[in-house]
Amino acid sequence: MGRAYRLLFDHGFTRLDPELAHHGAFRAIRAATPLASRLICAPDRRRVGASAQVHALGLAFPHPLGLAAGFDKNAVGIDALAALGFGHVEIGTVTGRPQPGNAKPRLFRLPEDRAVVNRMGFNNDGADVVARRLAAWREQTRRLDGSGASRRADSPVLGINIGKTKVVPEEEALADYAHSTRRLAPYADYLVVNVSSPNTPGLRDLQAVEKLQPLLEGVRRVADEASPDRRVPLLVKIAPDLSDDDVLAVADLALAIGLDGIIATNTTITRDGLRSDPATVEQIGAGGLSGAPLTARALEVTRMLRGRVGPDLTLVGVGGITTVQDARDRLAAGADLLQGYTAFIYEGPLWPRHIVRGLAAVG
Repeated sequence: MGRAYRLLFDHGFTRLDPELAHHGAFRAIRAATPLASRLICAPDRRRVGASAQVHALGLAFPHPLGLAAGFDKNAVGIDALAALGFGHVEIGTVTGRPQPGNAKPRLFRLPEDRAVVNRMGFNNDGADVVARRLAAWREQTRRLDGSGASRRADSPVLGINIGKTKVVPEEEALADYAHSTRRLAPYADYLVVNVSSPNTPGLRDLQAVEKLQPLLEGVRRVADEASPDRRVPLLVKIAPDLSDDDVLAVADLALAIGLDGIIATNTTITRDGLRSDPATVEQIGAGGLSGAPLTARALEVTRMLRGRVGPDLTLVGVGGITTVQDARDRLAAGADLLQGYTAFIYEGPLWPRHIVRGLAAVG
């Protein structure tokens, strides 16, 4: 079926507007959740077994592979995505205020490179709406479980990725992140501060350690206040375009302030080494590039971080993971967990199962 999907994608889906195709595919995934749970997720859970579990961030992940932020921005399909085989789902990026994102078109494919360019601009419903949705989801989870537990055994680990509202000036960024944290931390298994999207003006400036430290410390304080009965793990997501020195500076900061983990990496603004027609790439214009061209740098950053932070800090490897070998390489470089997004688009709904089975087979 994987080969059939690739043929359908290359000769059919590429004719559709990428953003409309995304919304249509996501609706189909949600509609097919009961079937997917029976045919895909449950058999794989028995086949992979407890040996694939990863213990990180004080949590038990059923296996290393999760879905990166960006696919489910508004927490509308968590169980549906888990039913395809993702062990953790990271929703968002969610901002303090609702916002429509950048002008369309804002999502583009580069099929020759198995890559995507996006300049979505954190389009989402805002922290208040997403919090209400998550409250309802958690309540439904408790009812279905019947035990009063906050999460069913077959539910994914839930990450919540938060970012800055575009219209909020830099000097008010902490208050904006704090609002999202206050509303969303009670529902998060882990929380991610996104300061690395290239599509919100000035956001990446917050990666400088002198700005990043007070931001992360402020979010930590608010998360503790919002969820006093448990400590919500806090991570930061960084860009692959940071210099090596800046990557190491973030690693040192994470250790100094007791951060729980780092997600490496977000999309890139570089366009080096692409096979796509340069005129096409130029016509697409600005935005973050994801997919296969990111593999080498994301792997390098992961290896660099692990060498700096030692064995205890959790590293999440994301960026250009397409094959089982890519996943193996990222784990060997020091990642505890993995995330995908672009390969899911290009390889189809059976891709998570393929990666998880492949890792289990060599594990």
